[in-house]
Amino acid sequence: MTSVYDFTVRDLHEREVPLSRFRGEVLLIVNTASHCGFTPQYAGLNQLHKDLAPRGFSVLAFPCNQFGEQEPDAAEVIERFCHQIYDIRFPIFAKVEVNGAQAHPLFRWLRREARGFLGTQSVKWNFTKFLIDRAGKPVRRLGSIVKPDAIRPRIERLLGEIGVKFD
Repeated sequence: MTSVYDFTVRDLHEREVPLSRFRGEVLLIVNTASHCGFTPQYAGLNQLHKDLAPRGFSVLAFPCNQFGEQEPDAAEVIERFCHQIYDIRFPIFAKVEVNGAQAHPLFRWLRREARGFLGTQSVKWNFTKFLIDRAGKPVRRLGSIVKPDAIRPRIERLLGEIGVKFD
């Protein structure tokens, strides 16, 4: 695989969604959880999406139950929670694993392409964020503690340029 657009994922209703649908957009791919200390980041992610979507930006959320079993609920409960509590406007996909033998191929690829602290591949916790440029290439992995608003300047730069790399 050479870009995020080569992958197909499932939405919360188990329908296949080719990520090529987002071709040319700047993306922020996030593994999420509804019962996590970082769950309030949904509000900031939603604000980024609402503010920047008209310029070609999308947040893509992937619920994950691998960290402290903080996303144990079924798809319909996740969807209801996200819409009722946070009024989420960005796509929420089916629950995935991000580490281990059952990791979704998208996350195996993201982990290789955008390594974490000290070059590690594994995702450390919920709300790890992968920033993707308009060409579908990961340009940065951001940890759970990085708040969505802190990413805004990087996103805005990517919205104006193709292939920007951040160190």
